Amino acid sequence: MSLPIAPKLTQISSGKAATKLLKKKANEFLACTRANTVLEEILEHYKECLARKAPITPCLLTLEYLFTQLFLRAEIRPADIDAQPTYVPSAKDPQANHRQWLLAQYQETCGLVVDGMQHEKESEACQALATAMKLLAVQCVQQPEFDRFPATGLKQILTAMLSSQCLNKHLFSRFLEYSSHLDVIFYCWKTVPSLVSRNGPPTDVFKQNFLLLLDGIMFGKEKLKETDSVLCVPLGSNGFDYAFIRKQINRTWGFVMNWEHSETVHQQLLILLLEKVFVHLDKPVLLTDFLMDSLDVGGAVSVLALQGVFVLIQQHNLTYPNLYEKLYSMFEPEIFHTKFKARLFYLADIFLSSTHLPEGLVAGFAKRLARLALIAPPQDIVIILRFVGNLILRHPALKRLIFHPTGGEASSDPYVMEERDPLKSKALESSLWELAALQNHVLPSVASAARFISNPLPSVEWDLSEVLEINENDIFHKEMMSKTKEFFVNVDRPTGLFGYCGGQLASQYWKLF
Repeated sequence: MSLPIAPKLTQISSGKAATKLLKKKANEFLACTRANTVLEEILEHYKECLARKAPITPCLLTLEYLFTQLFLRAEIRPADIDAQPTYVPSAKDPQANHRQWLLAQYQETCGLVVDGMQHEKESEACQALATAMKLLAVQCVQQPEFDRFPATGLKQILTAMLSSQCLNKHLFSRFLEYSSHLDVIFYCWKTVPSLVSRNGPPTDVFKQNFLLLLDGIMFGKEKLKETDSVLCVPLGSNGFDYAFIRKQINRTWGFVMNWEHSETVHQQLLILLLEKVFVHLDKPVLLTDFLMDSLDVGGAVSVLALQGVFVLIQQHNLTYPNLYEKLYSMFEPEIFHTKFKARLFYLADIFLSSTHLPEGLVAGFAKRLARLALIAPPQDIVIILRFVGNLILRHPALKRLIFHPTGGEASSDPYVMEERDPLKSKALESSLWELAALQNHVLPSVASAARFISNPLPSVEWDLSEVLEINENDIFHKEMMSKTKEFFVNVDRPTGLFGYCGGQLASQYWKLF
């Protein structure tokens, strides 16, 4: 009677059977690492899964476990990886042959794992990234006497993430798990300038991926206080070389600024600049022309550029002569449908906070916002009402706009909405009749907010931060909670399940037969 022949991996597509057989094959190879055909069979199965776009997680976990054990047992030495010679079998030294063969298999495996990061299923691609990073870490963490960071392997991983065809948001989200470590940040920045394409203009997808990478490895000044947050190797006695990294950041940002930007890339770049890059730039004033040009783009790009201009004015003494005309022109109906509208109101509140501004200038803003309130969504009407109220509190002379003797009717309003200069809009000759009209709004919360012009004004300004993030769901919930909880649907209060209906007992209408 012959023994049953164990199935091959190629005969089992996926599922628990394949996972169980992979684990068995891995243990079989670790028991005798000279069983070359076992490892080759595992790698062939992995290649086949990649080609068929089948799940690769079982293979990845198996290879990760297998090579981790080989590093722990020192059968693969990290010092030999970068200086690995071409594998040529020799009859004189079988032991050296075997070590070279293992190194060659490891190098091939690393390449295949990186290829897995392009898997069409995001969960499989993220697992390939996790395995690739763990294989880097095991080279050093398991053998601390080897204190050289595997920069070559890291560059291979970053290159795969910076695809020109596929947007890899999922990979960069998973990469944040590793980019919080100081050694990963340091060696990423050491590598990033070499990853910028110099063979022509990159695609929009590459630009978005590149900005996602910069976002992932950018850090705040508080990060410099950490000393023990490393993935692979400590950074030595000198610690985190911030001067070198800052030089790399400025160099890389110079490449990015020379690209031509689509609207999507432009927004992504400005957000990254405002939130993370500004503090690391040596000469932020060099961004003046870029930000000025961005102000003319319109929409969300202009709002983000306005914040950059504000930083330059506040921190670097920049002078922008037509700033208020530009800010005035940004208040268009379209602004209510962008996700940066709260940012615009916040910045406008800061720019208009000075009590030394011309009365006609502030009146132009108040009137324009009041006119926009007639067509704005309810949640934005509340913001506008609070904003205009604060302008009147800062400039008491604007109270004349509440009940102007000659500008109180819509049909004869002298205000010129199409004028781009607030000083020439004739706002001082008009009145805020729009706010009076909003007192009859269908929503009680809006109507109540508009009644401030009919009541004595408060002594302190309204806090805009309380209403900037309000959405339609908040308003709906508030209105529902303000209504009575008891709804009457009967003329007479019922006394039981069955009652009289038209002089007859209602129970008879419920009989089926």
